[in-house]
Amino acid sequence: MVELNVKIYADGAVLDDMLSAYESGFVSGFTTNPSLMKKAGVKDYVAFAKEVVEKIPDLPLSFEVFADDFETMEKEAEKIHSFGKNVFIKIPITNTKGESSIPLIKKLEDKGYSLNVTAILTLKQVEETVAALNPDVENIVSVFAGRIADVGVDPIPYMKKSVEICKTKKGANLLWASSREVFNVYEADRLGVDIITCTPEIISKLKKVGTPLEQVSLETVKGFNKDIQTLGYSIL
Repeated sequence: MVELNVKIYADGAVLDDMLSAYESGFVSGFTTNPSLMKKAGVKDYVAFAKEVVEKIPDLPLSFEVFADDFETMEKEAEKIHSFGKNVFIKIPITNTKGESSIPLIKKLEDKGYSLNVTAILTLKQVEETVAALNPDVENIVSVFAGRIADVGVDPIPYMKKSVEICKTKKGANLLWASSREVFNVYEADRLGVDIITCTPEIISKLKKVGTPLEQVSLETVKGFNKDIQTLGYSIL
């Protein structure tokens, strides 16, 4: 695979997948969120997080708060911070009422906590987040490029400008969130994005980068043929 500057983080909450990615040495960190935990069937959030920190003690790990009010969010952030030195606390840019999390972000930054500010989709949100960050702390600014694209908007200009904004503050690492395809990794790399999150499916595809197109074509036809045999259909 072509050498890339962008760091690849695995996005998921299936412990076996996380450990497999960790042991492969292919990724530089991990992110999780409540939706991924629900999908993975995680029953005990704190127990899951502590086990992940125990088994992956030397790479950045992001765990998200669950509360919707900022007072409880702050208490949860304290708890998450206690999990380990490599833990980033994920704080959504707003709560479900659309109220800004910036005041809470400032409070946590004053305490020297590393945050992963998540669910960012506008440049105004990027600007407000970066302005609130502590330059003496490593933080992550997660812009959901995939969700921008999902509504028919080109995410590239947003990410390009976000790179510029994040470069104004030491320790503000821009993350391309909700990647949809392998090529997003190359787009992020070209723009100078610091980190991109990838699902296990995309990471699996990344390991096949460089395969000749003729081979991909042949494998595609073989896949069709295998499914044809399984279906047992006949046209004639």
